Amino acid sequence: MPMRISVLTLVALTLAAPVWAQGHGYMPADIENGGLLYQANCTACHGPDGDGVPGINLGNGKFRRGTSDDEIAKIILGGVPGTAMPPNSFSESQAGTIVAYLRSLATSPAGGPTIPGDTRRGRTLFEGKGRCVSCHSVAGIGGRTGPSLTEIGSSRRAGDLQRALLDPSADIRSDSRQVRAVMRDGATITGRLLNQDTYTLQLMDSSGRLRLLDKATLKEITILKESPMPSYKDTLDAQELADVVAYLRSLRGRP
Repeated sequence: MPMRISVLTLVALTLAAPVWAQGHGYMPADIENGGLLYQANCTACHGPDGDGVPGINLGNGKFRRGTSDDEIAKIILGGVPGTAMPPNSFSESQAGTIVAYLRSLATSPAGGPTIPGDTRRGRTLFEGKGRCVSCHSVAGIGGRTGPSLTEIGSSRRAGDLQRALLDPSADIRSDSRQVRAVMRDGATITGRLLNQDTYTLQLMDSSGRLRLLDKATLKEITILKESPMPSYKDTLDAQELADVVAYLRSLRGRP
């Protein structure tokens, strides 16, 4: 018997589909994985907003060559002879995820504070009132329970940084995921997931200690959906938020 789906069900499914799924059909995992590859390999030239090369604005869907997904993927893989765009050793699947991320940039506004921020004030807030250094480090100075932010400005857009400060659990990146491991004796270890394979789990626990756990000794492993980072919605006013975002955007791995 053929499956029957009511019109109301189809409408509900259509309304529930996120914008990123309309037109290109990318999954959230594709966008996240492509974002990680883009941020690690492309931001040095194109910048986190995709506007680092004159005449090209990847964040607004403005390409100098190619318009279709396949054409853009071929450029990512083969480069552009006679220009600074080199060929890359990505797989076709990886190139596809980068395209997915670029499409997401074009459909999601960069956002960010609506008032100018001051980098110096932002650093003072970061190290003082915000207490960010208790978890995050910059140039090796600070805590280790959260990811290093030494180069955060070269890979994250202003809007992404602002959202992370206001609602940390809304979009937890892979390098910020928290895991709870329960030992067979009932002891619990919680920390930031660094790496794992078939046999081991590596994490930075809540006290800043690097832990390598044998999965054979674990009873339960749970990836937590909530970030331990507090929201600064009620801690920082609009100007202070803009200042912290300005400081974070200035962190590009250089003194």
